[in-house]
Amino acid sequence: MTTYAVGDIQGCLEPLKKLLDTVNFDSACDELWAVGDLVNRGPDSLGTLRFLHSLGGAFKTVLGNHDLHLLAVYFKQQSARRKDTFAALLEASDASDLLNWLRQQPLLYENEHFVMVHAGIPVIWSLDKARALANEVHSVLRGNDFCDYLANMYGNEPARWSDDLSGTDRLRVITNYFTRMRLCDENNALELSFKGSPADAPQGQAPWYEAYAGSPPGKQILFGHWAALEGCGPDIGIHALDSGCVWGNCMTLLRLDTLERITCPCDKPN
Repeated sequence: MTTYAVGDIQGCLEPLKKLLDTVNFDSACDELWAVGDLVNRGPDSLGTLRFLHSLGGAFKTVLGNHDLHLLAVYFKQQSARRKDTFAALLEASDASDLLNWLRQQPLLYENEHFVMVHAGIPVIWSLDKARALANEVHSVLRGNDFCDYLANMYGNEPARWSDDLSGTDRLRVITNYFTRMRLCDENNALELSFKGSPADAPQGQAPWYEAYAGSPPGKQILFGHWAALEGCGPDIGIHALDSGCVWGNCMTLLRLDTLERITCPCDKPN
C-alpha cells in the first residue's frame, strides 16, 4: 500500500484526477490523505466531494476552514458569500449524504509517522494536547449541538490559547489554530488577517512553524492552507502542501514513504 497526501483541492477535481492517474493510484490498495479545504473557490466542489466520498476507506481527510464554512451555510448557520462557488453542491440531490459525511471528518488525522492538520499545530501544544483539543471539536461537530458550534465558530477572538477558556470561545480558538493559522507572535497569539509570503510578515509576527526550531512534535506534520508558500515550507519535518492550485498554480501530491513530490499544473481561474 502506498499513501499519498494532497494539498488543498478546493473543488479542482480534474487536476486531482490527473495527479492520481500519474501515480496509478488504486483505491483498492492505496490511500489518499487530504489536508482539508476540499471545496470552494474552484470549479467543481460537488464533483470533488462525490469523488472523494466514493473512495471509501481509501480516503482520509481533515477539515479546513472552507469545509467548515460550507457546513455552516448548508446547515443555515451562516449566509453564503459572494466568492463562494459551492451553490451546485448545496442544491444537489445527494447534498445531505455528502455534507453529513463531511461533518464526521476530524481536525487532526495521524498514523505512526505523520500527523495531518489543515493549517498547523502551535508549538504551545504537545501532540497529545493537540489530539485532545481536536477531539473536543470533533465530538461537538458530530453531536446534536453541532449547529450551535457552526453558528459561533466565526471570529478572531480570543486570539491566544488558554487552558482556562471554555464554551464557544474555547471551541473557536481551537478551530482557528487548526484551520486558519499562518502567523503567531512571540506569545503564540494568532494574526489571522495576513495571507501573503512569510517574507512580508508584519513586524513581531512569524510563521507558526518557525517556533519549532527544527524539531516538530514527535511526528512529521502535514499541512495546507497557506497558498502563498507555494508548497515550499520548512525542511524540518513539517511539510507544506498547498501550492495554490485554485489560483492557477499546481496541485501537489506527497508520497509519504519516500517524500517524493508530484505536481500537476492547473488552468488559471477566469
